[in-house]
Amino acid sequence: MAPVRGGLARLVTMAGAAGSAMGGAAAEIGRAGAYTARTFGTPAGLRGILVEWAWLTAHLALYPAGLVHEQLMESGDGYRTDPLPPQRRSHVVTDVEAASIPILLVHGIMDNRSVFTVFRRALRRRGFGTVHAVNYSLFTGDVRTAAHELRGHVERLRQRTGAEHVHIVGHSLGGMIARYYVQRLGGSDVVDTLVTLGSPHTGTLTAYLMPTTLAAQLRPGSELLDELAGPAPGCPTRFLVVWSRMDQMIVPQRNARLVHSDLHIEQFELCDVGHLSLPIDPRSVHWVVSALARSDRRHHPFRRGQANEPPSPVTLRERPSPAS
Repeated sequence: MAPVRGGLARLVTMAGAAGSAMGGAAAEIGRAGAYTARTFGTPAGLRGILVEWAWLTAHLALYPAGLVHEQLMESGDGYRTDPLPPQRRSHVVTDVEAASIPILLVHGIMDNRSVFTVFRRALRRRGFGTVHAVNYSLFTGDVRTAAHELRGHVERLRQRTGAEHVHIVGHSLGGMIARYYVQRLGGSDVVDTLVTLGSPHTGTLTAYLMPTTLAAQLRPGSELLDELAGPAPGCPTRFLVVWSRMDQMIVPQRNARLVHSDLHIEQFELCDVGHLSLPIDPRSVHWVVSALARSDRRHHPFRRGQANEPPSPVTLRERPSPAS
């Protein structure tokens, strides 16, 4: 009888643990839902909802064209300024190094490069000569595999442009793929700045809605997320993190923040922007483009010969939300 009683005790313990986990998840969902409800009742929140739906409609129209892989367009002589409009000419003249760094755009789950239609145009207007968007398979089932494929894209981009370093901008899952490449596959040696837009850095409860291996990797406490939370000493890549308190795909929304003692992180917090709208929101676009336009390589705190102590994370916020 003792083994039976022991087995029953273990089952009761496991059931209790599962119940506690489900209770905690339900509480998180409840808090996120309450915040979202309060936000939707504000003018800013209503505007955010309308923008999200309008962009969703436009994005669906652009989606078929985005399925075609983009050919890398050579920027030509990036140091000639006479054919450039004034804003691009100013960027090239004031910081040739920043203007010449190629930018690679990586979309999110079940999406394609068309999500960056607005974002790419803003980068080109600002003066960046090479902005290239890639598509990975819609049937990608593993972050690590996708990160290996991303490494190949980066190497081909560097070979074609002759650039030593690149910037990467990742939306949603694209940010997690790029982060794994930077932290675990040596990408930190060549990625100057990694931008993540609405990426689940500490997981999202919505991943429980999909019974796939990929979704399991994006759940809070997964093996992959624990791996990324591990030490990353001396990582020179700068992380720019954009997240929104109205993100309907990342639950709880604060899980889109990135906290890591070894990484150089700057964060931009929004209150009224939906998940899909992050790459088109004017505030988000302006903050990221302005940050990429700064060439910090000579003064980066992780460069050789400089202190290895990362600065404290910097968080910028829009005005406080009336729903907060």
